Amino acid sequence: MTPTPVGMRCPECSADRTKVTTGTQSFGRSNAAPATYTFIALNVIGFLAQIGSGLGGFNDIGTVGIDFGLVPALVADGEPYRVVTAAFLHAGPLHLAFNMFALYILGTLMEPVIGTARFVALYIASLLAGSLGVVILEPDSLGVTVGASGAVFGLFAAAFLIARGRGMQEISSQIGFLIVINLVLTFGIPGISIGGHIGGLIGGGICALVILAGDRGSLGARRVPTEVAAMAAIAVVCGVAAVALAEVPQLPLLAP
Repeated sequence: MTPTPVGMRCPECSADRTKVTTGTQSFGRSNAAPATYTFIALNVIGFLAQIGSGLGGFNDIGTVGIDFGLVPALVADGEPYRVVTAAFLHAGPLHLAFNMFALYILGTLMEPVIGTARFVALYIASLLAGSLGVVILEPDSLGVTVGASGAVFGLFAAAFLIARGRGMQEISSQIGFLIVINLVLTFGIPGISIGGHIGGLIGGGICALVILAGDRGSLGARRVPTEVAAMAAIAVVCGVAAVALAEVPQLPLLAP
């Protein structure tokens, strides 16, 4: 994706006389998107841990992926941390590269605009919504789901809706096209977690509606803390629901 030089400037910035660097001009600024770079680093560290486990990384998810990837049955069996840790592990270098490239592009576009606190809340809410999507749409899967795709799809949805809501039709059209392409790949390629992608997309979209409500003045003068709190609540609801709805699949009884 190649963002245009037009930035997604927020309404409260309109009265600020300080020069605002937006769009592609903000790329490469070390202080522009600290949370984005932190999330990328955490994903890379997770992948290195998979490689360090002896088997994982390049050809397999490894013991780290098995121990911390998302398996609804194991979440139900007392391992709730998997709904979070799975989003920082990947099934190979290409999987990691694609997700981190998308995270870098979307993060450096959005975080300088909506602020680090809102971006972190958006990312975590999308991540947990993706895990909830896996639990709801793939409840009986005994395979291990890993990857930051749920969070990335949430960023896609949020970027699309915020750009559209702020009248930036060119940016929203570009992002919308990429969402459609990624959904086609999601449903067309075997082995991709449909639940994770759809869940993240919905979670990010809901968070974007919260931010747009703040744009319209519906959340009062202290809109940023309110938006962060609302998105944090969405994250908590998704995480709790993912753990609560996870079930151990009932295996068919063998005939005697």
